[in-house]
Amino acid sequence: MGEVNRIEVEDFLFYEAELLDDWRLKDWLALFTDDAHYYVPATDLPPDASPDTNLFYIADDRFRLGERVERLLKKSAHAEYPRSKTRHLVSNVRIRERKGDEMEVGAAFATYRSRNEVTDVYVGSIRYRIVANGSGLKIREKRCELDMNGLKPQGRISIIL
Repeated sequence: MGEVNRIEVEDFLFYEAELLDDWRLKDWLALFTDDAHYYVPATDLPPDASPDTNLFYIADDRFRLGERVERLLKKSAHAEYPRSKTRHLVSNVRIRERKGDEMEVGAAFATYRSRNEVTDVYVGSIRYRIVANGSGLKIREKRCELDMNGLKPQGRISIIL
């Protein structure tokens, strides 16, 4: 695969957002490498905080991410049944660094979650590590840094950002 440009990366991230909004979570999970991680650090942590020594809202490896998807798709997932309506907006996409077949990509996001006549908004930045290989693009790491003082009034994150 030749060198990937920003427009191709944007299209990939827009596709990821579409899968999440359409609640096609198994297809979304397929965008990740086998050694992938998905992180949402607590809002009071510095950008370089590690989940090994700090409390994160979410710190999933690929296996736990698969378990999260399975739970969200079940009717017994009370926090998301009936499921929320979401709208994931992605902007300001930049390829920050390239190392071999891996890119560090930054983006801004706003995710709207509507459920029970209430709409919550999650905003922040995302740092991706994306691998480009012969089969296309895959996410090795997704880290959502929330630009919020806390999770109030939501109190939790039951959707995928």
